[in-house]
Amino acid sequence: MIECIDITGSTNADLVSRLAAGEPVFAGSWLVALRQTAGRGRLGRVWNDGAGNFMGSTVHFPRAEDPPLASLALVVGLAVQRVVADILPLPHQAQLKWPNDVMVGDAKLAGILLERAGEALVIGVGVNLTQAPDLPDRATVALSRFGPVPDVEEFASRLAASFASELGLWRDYGLAAMLQRWLAVAYPLGTAMSVKGVSGTITGHFAGLDESGALQLALPDGRLHIVHAGDVQLL
Repeated sequence: MIECIDITGSTNADLVSRLAAGEPVFAGSWLVALRQTAGRGRLGRVWNDGAGNFMGSTVHFPRAEDPPLASLALVVGLAVQRVVADILPLPHQAQLKWPNDVMVGDAKLAGILLERAGEALVIGVGVNLTQAPDLPDRATVALSRFGPVPDVEEFASRLAASFASELGLWRDYGLAAMLQRWLAVAYPLGTAMSVKGVSGTITGHFAGLDESGALQLALPDGRLHIVHAGDVQLL
């Protein structure tokens, strides 16, 4: 089910509130807003909405037999990438940047925010369909730059189906198979990048993911550094 509303503060915050109030929120349902006034991104960033862009959230209810929950961010990113890749005309490519950004070239097209809400996980997705926000620290791009784009409700329908499919594969075939699919549409090994974390910024080259889905960064001295959380920038 896809519920589309005209305007709200944040679709993530709305679903968190519904869960806290004990309202029925079903797995596979999406709350989509045509405008947001208080959207949020990762690491406390403000998410700038734009008319015609996709802004929506869904809820995931973990099962005991699921792969590690931290890897769900990669699943969501893969689901978004699959939808975008079907819209982008060649030779343009939608690529994944760890942990969950969808990029076209060196510009950010989509972002994802996961938030705990009791036993559930609220997943927010923002995709620049018609407008790209002007951000001070990174390049952005909108799908409309490359040709016609679906409207918000059509994109929501495609994304809901894609996420359901990727979630099923993750649950049925496990983490290792999902990581292979993720790497197949990520930036190539050897891509130069920096990672900003609580202890500072580290620069190196993308060396894949470890068995848990953490980023592997090859450092200039030959060491392999494992990153479990951080802000990644392409160089």
